[in-house]
Amino acid sequence: MFVLALDTATPAVTAGAVELTADGPRLIAQRVTVDPKAHGELLTPHLLEALAEAGLVFPDLDAIVVGSGPGPFTGLRVGLVTAAALGQALNRPVYPVPTTDAIALAAHTGQPLLVATDARRREVYWAAYDAAGRRTDGPHVESPADLVAKLPALGVAHATGQGAELYDLGLPVLDTRYPTPDALVKAAAADLLAGARPAALTPLYLRRPDAVAPTGRKRVLK
Repeated sequence: MFVLALDTATPAVTAGAVELTADGPRLIAQRVTVDPKAHGELLTPHLLEALAEAGLVFPDLDAIVVGSGPGPFTGLRVGLVTAAALGQALNRPVYPVPTTDAIALAAHTGQPLLVATDARRREVYWAAYDAAGRRTDGPHVESPADLVAKLPALGVAHATGQGAELYDLGLPVLDTRYPTPDALVKAAAADLLAGARPAALTPLYLRRPDAVAPTGRKRVLK
């Protein structure tokens, strides 16, 4: 089956065409640009270019996979809204997967792993994984210092992700900063191959957005 994979939960605007068989996912084409302010501008051109390079058109797609975060509000919703719109227009299932799961699978260390991405505000989004790449804790958002205090109990051997590069977590750091299209598909492979019903497209914001709607007018004293 042919799958379109999207992710905008990190500074990387990611789109790729992937072929999934019983042997696993095979990346056919991808477009990735690291620009935290260009998710809305670049995602659609990226996915169109990836499909064109793969020799595919929209009706060829069997499913869509999208990273559900955690990530900043504005960037994350670009990928989810785009995936939802395409799924509805094409009548194709859309499978959300945690972005940290895809990063862990892309790193494929074979050892317990911590994935930490940049949550801004001097915090990180993080999740822990066992040697097989299964999530054992998280995702959460907190300060690097609070995370470091939990590391002995997590039993991880390495860290990866942009957050692990920005802050000293006291672990060897791998160079897998962002999710790859084939890793996104691998995270959903069991459900895709089984034709399972996708989970709801629920973004993992983990905290409230910075911008909030006004609650009411201020009283003016005369």
